[in-house]
Amino acid sequence: MRLQIPPVVVAPMAGGPSTPELVLAAASAGALGFLAAGYKTPGAVEDELRAVAGSPFGLNIFVPTPPPSDTGPLERFRLRLRKEFIGYELPLPPLPKEDDDGFTRKVEVAVAYAPPLVTFTFGVPPSSVVGALQRAGSTVLITVTSAGEAVEALRVAPDGLIAQAGTAGGHSATTHPESYRGDSTAAQVLAEVRAVTDVPVVVAGGVSTAAEVSALRRGGAAAVQCGTAFLLADEAGTRPVHRTALTSGEFTETAVTRAFTGQPARGLRNRFIDEYSADAPIAYPAVHHLTAGLRAAAAAAGDTGTAHLWAGTGFASAREAPLADLLGALRDGQPF
Repeated sequence: MRLQIPPVVVAPMAGGPSTPELVLAAASAGALGFLAAGYKTPGAVEDELRAVAGSPFGLNIFVPTPPPSDTGPLERFRLRLRKEFIGYELPLPPLPKEDDDGFTRKVEVAVAYAPPLVTFTFGVPPSSVVGALQRAGSTVLITVTSAGEAVEALRVAPDGLIAQAGTAGGHSATTHPESYRGDSTAAQVLAEVRAVTDVPVVVAGGVSTAAEVSALRRGGAAAVQCGTAFLLADEAGTRPVHRTALTSGEFTETAVTRAFTGQPARGLRNRFIDEYSADAPIAYPAVHHLTAGLRAAAAAAGDTGTAHLWAGTGFASAREAPLADLLGALRDGQPF
């Protein structure tokens, strides 16, 4: 791997939590943070790249997901949500159009700025994209959730892999959402992926203590990626409704659901997850766009029963503090 990755990585958290301030704080504390390109315009990504230039950091990009061939389940789900939109006096949106999240332009920006580390989620990018980034000087990693996905990713010759466990908060990177259960642990997925490759493997998923970080490093992880542990960092852009939910004591467990976006994602188990998970189709990012206005309204209203509240299984350990203090707790005197 052309980039020496620190033992702890602050995971990319799209939708707000990952900010340039968080990235710079991670760099100052001896870790590595990510800019999350997902949901942003290419211009906004470029602005953030300028803001962190000269620091060690990563950029995460979403690989486009093909639209569903049958829109029937998506339309039925849209109509099922009607009462939620009525409750917020919002119009029921039409079925969303296909969206690739500006993938081509974001890759062009990444090649131009050559971030030290570029990672991909939701699929395997073309080998031409991986090669262009590597020639520009970036280390390229692809996120996988199983040995089978790792084999697919290795065909485009990345510098390494991110093995994401089912315990991770937020979206799963799985390319097989129809069979995804989210029941793998970080230790399990690390061992499974390392069994099929010699490339460096960063592991992610539910890690919240220094003992877990040390154990995974002893298990062969090149680094450990943590997200939920930093959601309450002072420098994170986590929404107030999300911060409130994490600190309220109201939520006691997480669950994997497609109800908010059409892709399996783990969050604090709330009313919306309980009511709509069974009916949610596999249709990312269509469901994401369908529910975006509703989720924004719920977040603004502080409605923790309707907002999406991404969190990994270790969420109970999350606390409010400067990132440097949170990172120190994960190190706990360990000689990294």
